[in-house]
Amino acid sequence: MDRPGGPDGRSVPVASPGATGLGPELPSPGRRHSGGTSTPRRADTVGRKNGLYTGISAELSASMRTGWADTERRDLTADPQAPYAAVRRSELSARFPHERLVIPSGNLKVRSNDDTYPFRPHSAYVHMTGDQARDGALVLEPRADGGHDAYCYQLPRDSRTDDEFWSGYHAELWTGRRASLAEAERVLGLPCRDVRTAAADLAAGNGVPTRIVRGVDAALEAAVVTDAERDAELEEALSELRAVKDAWEIGEMRAVVDATVRGFTDVVSELSRAIATSERWIEGTFFRRARLEGNALGYSTVAAAGDHATIMHWSDNDGPVRPGDLLLLDAGVEGRTLYTADVTRTLPISGTFDAIQRTVYDAVYAAQEAGFAAVKPGAAYRDFHEAAQRHLAERLVDWGFIEGPADRAYELGLQRRFTMAGTGHMLGLDVHDCAQARTETYVDGVLEPGMVLTVEPGLYFQPDDLTVPEEWRGIGVRIEDDLLVTADGHENLSADLPRSADEVEEWMARFAG
Repeated sequence: MDRPGGPDGRSVPVASPGATGLGPELPSPGRRHSGGTSTPRRADTVGRKNGLYTGISAELSASMRTGWADTERRDLTADPQAPYAAVRRSELSARFPHERLVIPSGNLKVRSNDDTYPFRPHSAYVHMTGDQARDGALVLEPRADGGHDAYCYQLPRDSRTDDEFWSGYHAELWTGRRASLAEAERVLGLPCRDVRTAAADLAAGNGVPTRIVRGVDAALEAAVVTDAERDAELEEALSELRAVKDAWEIGEMRAVVDATVRGFTDVVSELSRAIATSERWIEGTFFRRARLEGNALGYSTVAAAGDHATIMHWSDNDGPVRPGDLLLLDAGVEGRTLYTADVTRTLPISGTFDAIQRTVYDAVYAAQEAGFAAVKPGAAYRDFHEAAQRHLAERLVDWGFIEGPADRAYELGLQRRFTMAGTGHMLGLDVHDCAQARTETYVDGVLEPGMVLTVEPGLYFQPDDLTVPEEWRGIGVRIEDDLLVTADGHENLSADLPRSADEVEEWMARFAG
């Protein structure tokens, strides 16, 4: 399949190995048409090695510039997110008076040769604009009163008056129709400018104190004079502004969690197909739901059966699915607006837990219940983590796997041999949302209504761990739900998925195929 991917990270039409090569080819200067005419080819700015065409005839060029309908969309209205994004920009503006702020969306990245990774814009850009365009940037230009004028750089539509739209770097005819600047303005509620002038525009304003989100767009970063420490403060602020979700965002979180619940039910319904194949059937089943109802996956699916359930971030998903083992499924749908869910269930592949599996599962379930009880406004963020970890430390002492008393074991972190990770994280546009926030506002902060976080305790007994009895080795259990902090406590957004061992077995009996 032909893919975009030019040397500057922007798109160029190219053919993959085995393709017909019948797409637009970029010429070499001075070459002549290889057919029956001696008309010189038009030179273009970029060539491609081993292309089957060596140029563009004047006749073809003239033909391609005519006969196209007017497709401008004049019926567009503002996106429902637009007024919320405007409020977010106002909050950001208040933090940085008299400074220019630059938040790029990002560019395509080459995956292999002439193929690129699927594009996903930087989360801060999405949050501040509601937009998902590549090669864009939001600029907040300071005013004398301390406020800002916001505008958005966008890649405009290709002109039909030259060959750009079908043979240039961005080749709209190949990669799909983009929004015009006028269309983008109507949808985003922001003035939009041509991104091809962005670097020069920003460089011309280098007398204005500027901050930029680094590591996103090298060309824009090179055009401005900034300070790394001050830029990091901008990224911290952008992370912190995502911590408390507005009403529109909460609606998006509900939608992606609901889709994720349906994806888990799909997996249970097709479990017999996985037994006959591998973990990849499970991965593919959930991915189908993610693509059907959303944009993609929020992160790489963990479809870990048997010993693989003890690997926190198992993603190869190529192992066997055997009755009698456990399946740890950690997956989340990323919605079309790029908000993501993050849910884990541990399922008995045969439909019922054996005695040791249930013992471990019940301990993790009780630890999650303890964590849930600590999620409420005004509570320290660390409280739910500590409540769950203390419970697991107690169980591990009771079983004789770590030395007690439990309080001492917890203070020394001895339970971490078997719990490995923390008990949760913020959730939103990123699966680990708000990751650049200051420590004092995140892990050392307090919970507020509107925050969304995961509570996901687990126990993992490695298959080669000689400190536990052999029959416990290779068992991994995690239970993870997505909680919204409310005015009087919390709401479990993923409550439609069963959690207790009895509920899981009953659910599987109803749906397992």
